[in-house]
Amino acid sequence: MYNSLLTAFVTVADCGSFTKAAEILYISPTAVMKQINSLENHLDLKLTKRTPSGIRLTPAGEVIYKDAKFLFDFSKKSITNARHAMSCTDRTFYVGTSLLNPAKPFMNLWYRVNKDFPGYKLHLVPFDDNHKGILSEISQLGEKFDVLIGVCDSKTWLNKCNMFPLGRYKKMCAVSREHRLAEKKLLKITDLYGEKLMMVKQGDSDTNDHIRDDLKKHHPQIQIEDTPHFYDMSVFNRCAETENILLSLECWQDVHPGLVTIPVEWEYSISYGLLYSLKPADYVLRLVRILEQMNLSS
Repeated sequence: MYNSLLTAFVTVADCGSFTKAAEILYISPTAVMKQINSLENHLDLKLTKRTPSGIRLTPAGEVIYKDAKFLFDFSKKSITNARHAMSCTDRTFYVGTSLLNPAKPFMNLWYRVNKDFPGYKLHLVPFDDNHKGILSEISQLGEKFDVLIGVCDSKTWLNKCNMFPLGRYKKMCAVSREHRLAEKKLLKITDLYGEKLMMVKQGDSDTNDHIRDDLKKHHPQIQIEDTPHFYDMSVFNRCAETENILLSLECWQDVHPGLVTIPVEWEYSISYGLLYSLKPADYVLRLVRILEQMNLSS
């Protein structure tokens, strides 16, 4: 609806800092500065200036800032009106799907509840699992898509969305096809002794923090290597390209063709569920209520 560079510009103006704006936008300060430079070059105007107290707007920047705010508000209203008009003739669930959070589990649910949503259609919306941008994607629940099925024990994710729990996935281990353990059908925890185990760094997931503490206390022979809080393909690639072992999940067995995912003799698991907006549409709330009723009767 408007030049996307305006988002970075307004965020910088509101924060008075490239660094603070970068934290909000989930990109690097350098990327923010490049976007501001691109906007200034596009408009052939100087919009910002550095001062001892931070980034300030030039007179031209003040004008663009004011009008950009108007455009943002107008755009949101326009999209809301368009969706309202669409809902009168075409009622659609927009379902997020990605490599690590595929829509298939939702499809399995949908065919159990679709009788309660006559006339509704499904539209799959792909998104990227990139660990630097995933928080921005989750923040768009309710806008870019209505729901997605995700593995979720992340405190950061759950500050940005609601989750209706559907079950748990077993924690397993992935290794490259050339690894000494690749031919095993079941691992003992002692098989991991002397190995380097990749897992998400501490602080965002109670489940993973518990596993880390348990391994350090009872199995110090396992060396732990931190990954980002949110896996993406780069994490699976590193596992495939090294002799490391990756703490993975039963639902990710086919994510990387160069890896073998093997169950382990332990009781570790993590919850997954239906993720939806903090301010969901009425039909999404109705779906959640139906799932609650199914859960109570099962």
